[in-house]
Amino acid sequence: MKRRQSISPGALSRMFQAAADSWKQQDYPRAIEILERATRLDPANSSLLLDLGRAHGMRYDFASALLCFEKAVRVAPRKLDALAAAGERAREYGDYHSARRFLEQAANESGAPAGVFVALAEIHEREHRHERAALLIDRALTSNPASAPARLFRARLDRLAGRLDEAEKRLRELLSRTGVDAWTRAQAWYELGGTLDRAGGYDQAWAALLEAKALLRPAAAAAAAALQAIQSRTREMEQSITAGVWQRWFDFGAQLQPPRRFAVLCGHPRSGTTLLEQMLDSHPDMVSAEETHVLHDEAYLPLSRGFPQDASMLTVLEPASVAQLREARENYFRCTELFLGKTIGGRLLIDKNPALNVLAPAVVRIFPETKFLFARRDPRDVCLSCFMQPLAINPVSSAYLTMADTVMQYASVMSFWQVMLPRMRNAHFEVRYEELVNDPEAVSRRVLDFLGAPWDDRVLRFDEHARQKLVRSPTYADVTRPVFKTAVGRWRNYEKHLAPHLEVLRPHLRAFGYE
Repeated sequence: MKRRQSISPGALSRMFQAAADSWKQQDYPRAIEILERATRLDPANSSLLLDLGRAHGMRYDFASALLCFEKAVRVAPRKLDALAAAGERAREYGDYHSARRFLEQAANESGAPAGVFVALAEIHEREHRHERAALLIDRALTSNPASAPARLFRARLDRLAGRLDEAEKRLRELLSRTGVDAWTRAQAWYELGGTLDRAGGYDQAWAALLEAKALLRPAAAAAAAALQAIQSRTREMEQSITAGVWQRWFDFGAQLQPPRRFAVLCGHPRSGTTLLEQMLDSHPDMVSAEETHVLHDEAYLPLSRGFPQDASMLTVLEPASVAQLREARENYFRCTELFLGKTIGGRLLIDKNPALNVLAPAVVRIFPETKFLFARRDPRDVCLSCFMQPLAINPVSSAYLTMADTVMQYASVMSFWQVMLPRMRNAHFEVRYEELVNDPEAVSRRVLDFLGAPWDDRVLRFDEHARQKLVRSPTYADVTRPVFKTAVGRWRNYEKHLAPHLEVLRPHLRAFGYE
């Protein structure tokens, strides 16, 4: 029997558009309210339920998202399609537990496509179950022997297992094929670059990376423009957020009692933040939030409503009332607990996110009691590591498509901190990556002392802890191993390729003691 639709297609389309417009304007509560109203009018619309579930998930309400997905599966005309879509949406916003659950159900349905097995294998690999991932890739290739994503993932598993010759052979065969989409082809070049790097073929690895970048650059124009706007705003803050502003906001903490136990782990991406974060998360008196958007979306964004889109951060933050700041504080901790799926209680919360660099003024305005851990690493190793990462295109990663832009973005971020740190009243502590890997106990003792936490030797067994949890950083595979030193001085393998760009990095090499 054909289901009765109680809302016209035109009206539903207009509601979809209104919700999309509200989301684009970052009015997330309004977007969700529109979608919820639409589902009440058309309760058997599985596509609508899937969109509503995704919206809830993007707002860290995983429980509500799960209810929407479950209902979508029940009412969907094709159960397999709804299961696969629910799994992909849950994976998109970081609820890997729910994603695995839906994708496993999809994999058990008759006619499951190769993409379901690949997506499920990626989750198992991220959760350190490589044998299970390999079995799923076998099923993907049985379903579709020509599947390029499955062949690519098989090569990745070979590389992770140390079968470098086999990985290279698979990748070159894949890259010789026609009909492979640009994104998968770019990822194959990145994977080949990583394989060749591990085998010591550094010039060939560099050439493979350049092939990947060339494929991605045409789609990165909008992201690159957004990055230019971020860099411009960063320069504006260097001028407007003076020492007097920092002092005033720090002193305002007397009106925002009780204080929270809160620290931010920041610095440039690829500076050792993930290693330090996993060590600290192993401490029983601490809990870490890894690379979320909670602080921007739930604390800063509500303060910016009513201001022009291009309003400076000083303009937004300066007039914030005690009531607004208290609400921002509560929203941040509430949503962080939703994201983590655990109660923070009296433990020290560490927000690890290099993207918080340009939000540092907002952090101090909302949480004047914040302590800052600042990660430092040889700028040459940082830039090389950023350049080698197979990242999805966003404003920051758009800089990593050329080495020239990579070093310019590094200079923008680190110049900001060189200007701001001397002005800040907040306690801050520098952690050098090279010192951390050379003597992890001595450095971690100093970090714990700075944070006011007692020594606990579990921080030295962080790899055991990391294997029991989901790590969202691109370096998730590395932090499941004990501390290793092979990444120190890695830039020397690519010195001739970095040489044309060292003049931009020289002031930072000198300032940070790496000359």
